Formats: sequence, C-alpha cells, structure tokens
Amino acid sequence: MVSPVLLVLRSPSTVAHDEGAVTAGASAPVFDRLDPAAPVANALDLGITRGDGVFETITVIDGIPQALDAHLTRLERSAELLDLPTPDLDAWRTTVFAAVDTHDPVEEAFIKLVYSRGVEGQPLPTGWAWMQQSGDFTRQRTEGIDVVLLDRGYPSTVAQTSPWLLQGAKTLSYAINRAALREAARRGADDVVFVSSDGLLLEGPTATIILKLGETFVTPRPDLGILPGTTQHSVFEIATLNGFKTAYESLTPADLRAADAAWLVSSVRNAAPIRSVDGAPRAVDAQLTDSINTGLAARTT
Repeated sequence: MVSPVLLVLRSPSTVAHDEGAVTAGASAPVFDRLDPAAPVANALDLGITRGDGVFETITVIDGIPQALDAHLTRLERSAELLDLPTPDLDAWRTTVFAAVDTHDPVEEAFIKLVYSRGVEGQPLPTGWAWMQQSGDFTRQRTEGIDVVLLDRGYPSTVAQTSPWLLQGAKTLSYAINRAALREAARRGADDVVFVSSDGLLLEGPTATIILKLGETFVTPRPDLGILPGTTQHSVFEIATLNGFKTAYESLTPADLRAADAAWLVSSVRNAAPIRSVDGAPRAVDAQLTDSINTGLAARTT
C-alpha cells in the first residue's frame, strides 16, 4: 500500500504575509511535511467545528495534476464567497507540486486541498494538502452508475435571491451531500442528481451532470446555484475537439431521460455514464465514454 502524503501550509493566505506571519523571506519553506498518521488539526479549528472552510480535490495522472489552474481559481472563488482571506495561490501551487514529488509514483492519485478559517479566536486561516492513491473506478467508468433524482429544496434562483446559502461554493459543509448519497444507497442506487424545487436539473453531490442531446453536449447553467465543474469544462474541450457542440442550458428530468447519453463527471472518478434513473434503465454509450475518459487521462494541464 502506497503511503499518503500530508503537507501543512505555513502561510495559506495573503493575509498571513500582511500580518507578518512570514518573516524569514522568500526562501522560507512554504509548508511542513507531517506524518499522515499523526494528529494535526486543532480541536477548535473552525473547519472542523463549523465546516467553515473550502476545499478542492485534484486528480493526478502519472504525476501530472489535472486542471490545476482551474481548481486553484475555484478555490479562490469559493473562499471569496465565504469571506475567507484570499488564498495565496502561489503557495498552494508550490505545495501541490511538492506533494506530487514526495508521493511514490502511481498511475492515479488525488490531492485534497483544505482551506479553513482557522482556530476559533485566532486571526489566521489554516490549510493543508493531502495526497493519496486513488481507488479503482473501472466499474463506474465502464458499466455505469444508477442514479436517483432528489429534490434539493431550493428554487433554481437561489443563488440570486439567497447568496448567504453559499450555493456554488465548494465548502467543507458536506453533511447534506453525504446524507443524499446515503439516501441513494437506501434506494439501491450509486449516486444522486439534485433537482431544484421548480423542476430543473442541478448537479450531483460530488459531480456535474452532462447530457448528450443530438450532437450537443449540454450541462446545467452555472447561475442555477451549482458548482462550476472543472472536469465538465475539460469534457467540453474534448467534445469540441471531436466536432460536437457544447451548451449551458436549463435542463429537466425529461431531458435526462431522453438524452442519447448522460454522465456524472468529477475530478477523481472522471466520467461515469448514467445507466438508470430512478430504476428506469437508459442507454450507455460505452465507446464515447471511453473516448472521454481517455481524453481526461491524457491532459497535461
């Protein structure tokens, strides 16, 4: 078993520099490497006690972090939505590459970046990067997944009417997403597609939905209070290179059921074709799915 790697940033935000937390100059280490089995987080860290923080998960294929700039940009956007101090993206980027260099070479791995508001009562945030070998997603990528539709309980306008609900931010508050996945398991399914209270498709708990409608790859509009998908963006690039059109639209469960093909896409699992919706089977395009996953694995940035 390949050992994971844990790197804790000394200064995960620009505010740490402004307040003099870094005094040793530009050559000072950006992070500390710690034993993954050792206790690290403070018991009063708000990321733990309140879920007050954000995160990103970056897949690493043959030592190359995939879509790194897009993930770091989304980390910064999520931090802004939570009024967290601006993350020091150069420090995070350095830490990501250091984790890759430190980890034993494997075909597929992932790096999870965690950025918290920090210890309650103290002014500075905390941040760390965890890298480990990925699980085997061959079955999900080839045979497909069964999904259920669950009402998210919000209208599709929630991002505009209620920005304090933080829809579209990748926060550490994942209790609802985990509960949704448990509900899917109770119904004999693998995953979930959330639907707004006014009947529009949104996203999965940990993935973006993409439909193939004719010769067009379509995903829900990002202004519907969903997380902008880094993997979805890469899939659209692959689709365009292969002569398909791409679009962001309002989609309904009827569109999902009528689609020529459908996938939930995410950083570590990549493209998992949807083979049934609420127990009703639907077609899986195995050849196209393999082409998408091959393209995702071949990314160099």
